[in-house]
Parts: sequence; structure tokens; C-alpha cells
Amino acid sequence: MSEKALTLPPRPKLMIWSVLKKLALAALFIFLIIWSILGMLERINFDRLLSVRTIESFNRIIPQMFQFDFSQFGRIMSLILETLFIAFTGSLMAAILAVPLGFLTAKNMMGTTWGGKIANGFFKLWLNAIRTFPEILLALIFVASVGPSAFAGVLAIAIGSTGMLGKLYGEVIETIDMNVVEAMEANGANKTQILFYGILPQVFPEFLSYAIYRFEIDVRASTILGVIGAGGIGTLIVISAANRNWGEVGLIVMAIIVVVTVIDYFSASIRKRIV
Repeated sequence: MSEKALTLPPRPKLMIWSVLKKLALAALFIFLIIWSILGMLERINFDRLLSVRTIESFNRIIPQMFQFDFSQFGRIMSLILETLFIAFTGSLMAAILAVPLGFLTAKNMMGTTWGGKIANGFFKLWLNAIRTFPEILLALIFVASVGPSAFAGVLAIAIGSTGMLGKLYGEVIETIDMNVVEAMEANGANKTQILFYGILPQVFPEFLSYAIYRFEIDVRASTILGVIGAGGIGTLIVISAANRNWGEVGLIVMAIIVVVTVIDYFSASIRKRIV
């Protein structure tokens, strides 16, 4: 074997600024972690947390939560169904509204003109703004607007989910095979035909998968919205806790765990079949 064949490529030079940058980022990350932990520890009253009264309350309440009170079982199941309807309706509205928003935030759909770029940036900024509001804050706004009802919870879930799904849909659309679209345009297909036969078949499975995943999240979120009057099981949790009916609280929590677990199992199975 010749000497030339044994020659190895030169090792890349180690850039001092690159090393310093990585060390600085690592140091900043460690500093933020330590600062967060210390800040949290400063605000914990360990004397109260570890007091005899706290331990006695813990030992009294937790066993009572496992002594399920089935006197309100029918009402609990009715409110859990209402919670599921709130999550489903809100998720469905969001899945529909997010489709046009996904196309408006996809760069490959908006073109390279100044108008397309401005519209693309505007709708991306709008979706980012929506995602900054948690569902419970949106629910407070809608409860004050339309009154305490399940409709307020549906609106809160729908708006909050639209921000997430719109962003995900836009990212999916940006990854489609544009050769299919170009081939259809070259063969004289119009915009509607390109949409239904060239774009939607590529993105629909992932759209549906993301919508089902978002429904899982919305089921958990909708259980809390009732605390502020947005319908669902949360209202009963507040009433039961205020009345110190810990057996009823325990039954509600157990019912929520079972329902959420079943939904997670079936939705995961469906998403595996889709994608």
C-alpha cells in the first residue's frame, strides 16, 4: 500500500472562540439551574411544611380520599362527560381553524413576494401571541364575557389549541414534496385540484395525528377550567374540597385518572395506525 493511501486528512483546528462560547453557554445554563433552585428554596417555609399540624392534616386527608363516596357517582360521571364534550368540541374547532392558518404560515405556500412574506410573518406572529395565553386565562376572559358555562370552556380550549395546531400544521406543510405540486402545475391542474390531490394527501395523516394528540392535552386542561366556572368536573372538585368531602374528591380524581388513561391508550393506538 502506498504512502499516499495511508495519509489521513488533517484534524480540524480547534477554534478558541468556539470553545469559549460553548463554555459560556454551559456556565450560563448551570447558573440558571442553581439560581432557580435557590430561589425556590428561599420561598419554601420548611417550618410550616414539616410542622406537626401539616403532617397530621396529611395523614388525615389522604386516607379519607381513598374512602370513596359513591353517593354522587352519577353526577360525577355526568360532569366528566361534559368535560370530554368541552375538550372534543374545542379540539374540533381548533383543528378546523388551524388548517387555513397552517397554509398562511407555511413559507412554501405564501410565495416569495413581499406581500406573501408580510402575510406569512403576520400570521406567525399572531399564532405566537395566541400560544402565550394559557387556557385558564382565556377561560377567565370568556367566563367574564359569556358567563360561567361550558361554552366559555369550549372557546378557551378552541383558541388555545388553535395556536399550537396552526404552528404544527404550518411546519408539516413546509415539509411536503413540492415536486408533486410542480408536476401537477405543469400538467395544467388548477389550484383546487393541486390542493385536494397534491397537498392534502401528503399532510392529512399528520394533521389528524396532531389533532388527536391535542385532544389528549385538552382533556387534561378542561378538567381545570371548571374551577373558574367554565364547565366540567372542576366545579365539583372545588365544591367537594370546600365541604371537606375528601371521599368525593378522591372518587373524582380516580375517575379522571381512569378516563384520561383510557383516552391516552386509544389515541396513541390510533396515531400509530395513522402515521
